[in-house]
Order: sequence, then structure tokens, then C-alpha cells
Amino acid sequence: MSKSKYQRILLKLSGESLMGQESQGIDPLQLHNYTEQIIAARNAGIQIGLVVGGGNFFRGISGAGQGVDRVNGDYMGMLATVINGLALQSAFRKEGIPCNLYTSIRMEPVGELWNRHKVLDALNQNHICIFTSGTGNPYFTTDTTAALRALEIGADALLKGTRVDGVYSDDPEKNPDAKQFTEITFNEVIQRDLRVMDQTAFTLCRENDLRVIVFNMNQKGNLQRLISGDNIGTIITN
Repeated sequence: MSKSKYQRILLKLSGESLMGQESQGIDPLQLHNYTEQIIAARNAGIQIGLVVGGGNFFRGISGAGQGVDRVNGDYMGMLATVINGLALQSAFRKEGIPCNLYTSIRMEPVGELWNRHKVLDALNQNHICIFTSGTGNPYFTTDTTAALRALEIGADALLKGTRVDGVYSDDPEKNPDAKQFTEITFNEVIQRDLRVMDQTAFTLCRENDLRVIVFNMNQKGNLQRLISGDNIGTIITN
């Protein structure tokens, strides 16, 4: 059994993070790095729900700026998340790990339609559960999906895996003097206008007292260190 205070987590990964060193699509080395870390957490007894974006293939809001209708663009982005979900599911199953893929849009040959009760049963059987195609509605991001699904499955925390070490006072890739926060409140994030998640996702977490942890998923071993109690990333609470 896990010694972690987190018994069930929702892990959010961006689609762009799966690109690794590639210019688009999925980097096999990055995919292996992520699945290896997630499997280690699962084998430690943590129940894991997973939401992945689709920006490595298509982003609806960007497509809208290129002449694609925003609603159709968002649906295209939802389908991109399914591609990433299938890649992750294949990687987990290749290692003998039970993994269920759920969609918010009906496409049963690909994945099972989201059903909270079935998901909870699968989590309790220690299956990794991947939630794809967003909320099934345009104008909602995968950050919002992650917050919504985390609340629906009763996750202890929403872990947002990124390529930076946590939340900073400014963009650390542009400002070398930016300071990282170890802990920060939702209200402070709003006051400082820090771009952690979109406002809909952020409001869901704040109003439902859902702890958010932003950390560097690209650093191998960070996920297991986090669930083991190490001070990794930035904790956001009320």
C-alpha cells in the first residue's frame, strides 16, 4: 500500500509535452518517460485518472485564428486528445498495466463513453483511467476537463505536469529573475495574474477546495517523489 497522503490523483498532461524533442506528434522517448513514472505511481498503490491535451496535433483556439470555425476547431482538438489517449493506453498495456480509455463523445470502438460509476469501479481495481475528448463541449479546455474529472472521481489533488518546476512570479523561460513559489493561494494567483490554468478550471478548483500541484513532469522520478511527500513543485490551495 502507498504511504502517500494522496490515494487518488488526477494527473493533467499537456499535448505539447508529449512532443518531447519532436516538432509535432508524439516523441516515443517522452511517451516512455511519462508512462514509466505513472506506472511506478500506480504500482505504489495510487489510483490514477489521467487527462491529456491535444496541442501536439491541433489546438481549437489556434485553428480559429487560421480560418477554422471555433466550434469545429474545438471538436478537432477533442479528437486530438483521443489520439494521445490511445498512445498512452497502448504504452501502458504493452507493460501489462490495465488501462481504460474513456471519451466524452460517443465512439465506442475507440473508447468507452464516460460513466462516473464505471470509472470509480475501474479506479478501485487499480486500473489507470484516461479521460479524453475534453468535456465533450466546445469552448472548454482540457484544464477544465481535468478539474471537472478530478472533482467527479473524488481525487485528493489535481497534479499538473509541466516542463517547468512550478508556479513562478513571472515566466522563468523569459525572466531569469522569476521566483518560484513553494505554496500559494488561489487568491494570490488571481491577484498576481499568474497564468496557471484557464479561469474556468481555476474557479472549479477554488470553489470546491481542490488542491492543485504544478510540477515538472519532464524530470524523471518527480511524480513518485511528489506522491512520496517530497516538496516538489508548487502547491495551490485556499
